[in-house]
Amino acid sequence: MLSSRFTLLTFGLLLAVLTHQIPAADEGEGWVVLFNGKDLTGWSATEGVEWKVADGTIVTPPKRSHLFTDQEFTNFHFKAEVMTTPGSNSGIFFHSQPFEGWPTVGHETQINNTHKDPVKTGSIYFIVKLYEAAAKDNEWWTHEVIVKGQNIVIKVNGKVIVDYTEPEGVTSTHRLGKGKFALQAHDPESVVMYRNIRVKPLP
Repeated sequence: MLSSRFTLLTFGLLLAVLTHQIPAADEGEGWVVLFNGKDLTGWSATEGVEWKVADGTIVTPPKRSHLFTDQEFTNFHFKAEVMTTPGSNSGIFFHSQPFEGWPTVGHETQINNTHKDPVKTGSIYFIVKLYEAAAKDNEWWTHEVIVKGQNIVIKVNGKVIVDYTEPEGVTSTHRLGKGKFALQAHDPESVVMYRNIRVKPLP
């Protein structure tokens, strides 16, 4: 299993090198770069797992863990470029908090094109389930999350695939509020890469 993961990782990193980009600086004012492309300054991992940066990308480690931002946000426009290898599963959490295990606070937008979990890329896990992937493995795509008040919009490559308004009175821990972003390392066979991670705080 380690050899197959190594092959996938090598292939994915080769693609990352060939298509490497510098975090965008021309999208207008107000954008905050969350990942500097060099190290994990501003991020903290759970469960004692070491995350690594390779060729300007964050690569998920071969063990369950979540990599949280130090900063918290309420209303925002979040963007990241993502690439999965075949059979991989990950997620981007928002309004969440560090937890040893699967985070129970906030929401997760799913990152999964071909993993056996039927809930696919762009879904808001537990809330809005999509069963067809909006992206492809081995290709970079732009994943966006926009939160304004009780509304959540998920975009993949600029296309709106989820537009959800959370009803008042939700008592579940999976609800909007305020919190951190987190990237998920789901399992040993999942290799997912993230780059150009930025956020624009909104009123």
